[in-house]
Amino acid sequence: MNSIIRYTLETIHPLSESEWKFIEPLFKRKQYSKNEHILNVGEVEKYLYFIEKGVLRSYVDRNESEVTLEFSFEETIFSAYDSFLLQTNSLINVQAITPTVIWRIHYNELQTIYNKFPIGNLIGRVATEKIYLEKSNRELSLLTKTAEELYLDLLSQQPELIREIPLKYIASFIGITPQALSRIRRRIT
Repeated sequence: MNSIIRYTLETIHPLSESEWKFIEPLFKRKQYSKNEHILNVGEVEKYLYFIEKGVLRSYVDRNESEVTLEFSFEETIFSAYDSFLLQTNSLINVQAITPTVIWRIHYNELQTIYNKFPIGNLIGRVATEKIYLEKSNRELSLLTKTAEELYLDLLSQQPELIREIPLKYIASFIGITPQALSRIRRRIT
């Protein structure tokens, strides 16, 4: 599995064998059950995750309902970034909505990589820029696309995993009711 992490990191910049031998054991494997929480509001995010298998959902509670902010899929890097970067209490919850396997690295170990290897800073900066662009594109999509377009975009990203996500989470992600999402699904199938 760690070869996938290495491949992902090396899409940003190649790693020497000595760099990889130092970095590889810092990632620890962890499994989560369906619906298990990885992080709750008020906890400090201590890890950066690489998702081997499964789907994570970030959400907030609002007016006695949940609003899904983001889905994170296999072979992606994820964290509650605000909390992770600032080491402050999280404002979001993170939940495994399918059985999930992740590889995680602790904040302090990541700082060690940044300090030990100049390439670590480059990889960190490029990864952070990618995350920023994804969030920026998400915001722009919410402002410019219809609910149907948002659903079709999500479906095109990970069609096999979307089937595992409860409709109520998808509906809250695109800002509509589950009933409205059902109508959209009927119309496009």
